Amino acid sequence: MPITTCVFDAYGTLFDVTAAARQAAAEPGREALAATWQKLANDWRLKQLQYTWLRALADAHTDFWEVTQNGLDYALEANGLDGDTELRERLLALYWELAAYPEVPAMLAALKAQGMNNAILSNGSPAMLDGAVQSAGIGEVLDAVLSVQDVGIFKPHATVYDLVAKRFGTTPDQVLFVSSNCWDACAAAGRGFRVAWVNRSAEPMDRLPWQPDIVLDDLTTIPAFAKGA
Repeated sequence: MPITTCVFDAYGTLFDVTAAARQAAAEPGREALAATWQKLANDWRLKQLQYTWLRALADAHTDFWEVTQNGLDYALEANGLDGDTELRERLLALYWELAAYPEVPAMLAALKAQGMNNAILSNGSPAMLDGAVQSAGIGEVLDAVLSVQDVGIFKPHATVYDLVAKRFGTTPDQVLFVSSNCWDACAAAGRGFRVAWVNRSAEPMDRLPWQPDIVLDDLTTIPAFAKGA
């Protein structure tokens, strides 16, 4: 079946999750953050993800915004910055307006020109995702923004990926799912989607029962792959 619908993870795939720490580190008076912002950004993202997995396993779902704050609090303490409450508030504010990767607007516009449905499928809460979409200016080239809030459990639970069929009436082989998280890409492949893993950091493949169809450096060639798949 030809691909009719392209579905994207949000954080780390369309939106640069390191942007908040990088931008704050460049502001005057942030010398302490500037010295460690890359590690802080990595710690923040890793704990944010780990907390979603642990909460899914423990049946202790919460809003993604709470998980994001919990991850930041861990990262600030791990990097000796937990006493700076103003920095905490600044980083959280910046997270609501994360920059999209440079190729994202043109890539989504090209998919729309090909007649594709475009959607986000994310752990993010609707309010967080709306903030990111509006900040990036990509709302007009998206047909849906799907959140795990509708099923009350985080990825990679199977019910999350099933939201795509409920919204678009597609079969799995009509969907191209795109994520920068290998575990997310693999789980989507396990649901029958065709999958692209955007491996921006040249990481090894996760050892899971499923694998993506293609591994890319960025999102630039997604329209060509979707058209030819």
